[in-house]
Amino acid sequence: MRLILFRLIGILEIAGGFYGVVAALHRLLPLGSTHESIFALIDLAVFAFVLIAGVLLLDNSERGIAFSRWAQLLQVPLIATSAFSYALSSGAFVNVFSTLHLPPHLLLDSHFGTQGFVLATSGPGTSRIGINLLALLSWLALRFR
Repeated sequence: MRLILFRLIGILEIAGGFYGVVAALHRLLPLGSTHESIFALIDLAVFAFVLIAGVLLLDNSERGIAFSRWAQLLQVPLIATSAFSYALSSGAFVNVFSTLHLPPHLLLDSHFGTQGFVLATSGPGTSRIGINLLALLSWLALRFR
């Protein structure tokens, strides 16, 4: 069971990491503004790390398990406020989040076969905070192997 679970996590990391690297290169290559290029390089580095973590996890190495733990931990928080936004998903996500305005609403969002990375100094009009349950469960599976 452990091997099947680790392979599934590794496959999702490889797929999401590869797709993220391609998307980051697509953003980086037109050589736009310096601000856009810096965020594209950060994007590229994050998804390259996730891709490498997935490859090493499929290789069943201890370093792959450690890198995958970090890759999953980076995907857990979801923060979207007017001052700062952060979210990362690679391969799939099951997000549980709440709006911070009154009355707060608890919402569930999920998607398979996707990637996304948001790092910004501004955010949406409606602030939200939450966690990626799939990343949290994957991190726990890798942590308590």
